[in-house]
Amino acid sequence: MALELVVMGAASATPTSNQYTTSQLLKMREHYFLIDCGEGTQKQLRRSKIKFSRINHIFISHLHGDHFFGLVGLLSSFHLLGRTTPLTVYGPPKLKDLILAQFRASGTFTSYPIHFAVTQHKVPQVLLETDDYTISSFPLKHRIATTGFLFEEKEQQRKLNKPVADAYGVPVCDYHWIKDGKDWTSEEGQLVPNKELTFDPPAPLRYAFASDTMYTHDTATYIQGVDLLYHESTFCEDKAKRAQETMHSTAKEAAIVAKEAGATHLLLGHFSARYRDFGQFKEEALEWFDSVWLAKELHSYRLSSKGLKVESLTTSPSDEK
Repeated sequence: MALELVVMGAASATPTSNQYTTSQLLKMREHYFLIDCGEGTQKQLRRSKIKFSRINHIFISHLHGDHFFGLVGLLSSFHLLGRTTPLTVYGPPKLKDLILAQFRASGTFTSYPIHFAVTQHKVPQVLLETDDYTISSFPLKHRIATTGFLFEEKEQQRKLNKPVADAYGVPVCDYHWIKDGKDWTSEEGQLVPNKELTFDPPAPLRYAFASDTMYTHDTATYIQGVDLLYHESTFCEDKAKRAQETMHSTAKEAAIVAKEAGATHLLLGHFSARYRDFGQFKEEALEWFDSVWLAKELHSYRLSSKGLKVESLTTSPSDEK
């Protein structure tokens, strides 16, 4: 199994001629989740050839414009495209009022139901749980109420070793219990350990999204052992004072959070337009954490038990960090 993250925008504050503000699409267990929705998100979705209709859950971290100004346009486009499937939008308390005010002012209505689920910015919160995954929010430290999001796969059933099961004469009606991890006993009373009859399932994967926030050790406590952490790194150390003033993080601070959390991989993003060479962010982070990647727009980050593979959606695949 694998998680796939598609970056639509990785810039902070405002879009530029060649950069979009924060938005990501996470594919997990055949489900699509949109995380933040800056300006131009739906255009980037089209460029990445992602089907709008597969997005049933949208997560908004906070109400600074570079993280949600594209939402009302996307919701309107869903209607114009004939959507009928219900949609759930998770975000701060005032998000619903902001969206509905724009709908009322423009005489807009939707052909599909929208449910707004309110996030809590002071305590962790389970937002959505199914048999396949759990999605939670956790507090971040920013100028306004802000949450991060943690996406966690649940462990799958064990995989049946059919040749061995056939050799022991295991009936098909017992396969379900064996896949659930139970040992099997033959009619003659022979106990066969589950480990002989099955293979281990792939380890469940976890992805955490942390933007925007200043450095706080609390972030690491909420996401311990995460496989992939996206952490904002608006500035480098040359502008550490500015980061403190605006309650943002530097690349170094993002790397420290990744180290404290015991993360496997760190993905940096939310880059300030003050920088032209983003390589500086990676260099500073690598002094504190080993596996550092830069968020690149219209790139896919595919996470599996074999590691993290990066592929441009417009060019050929690449494994380079």
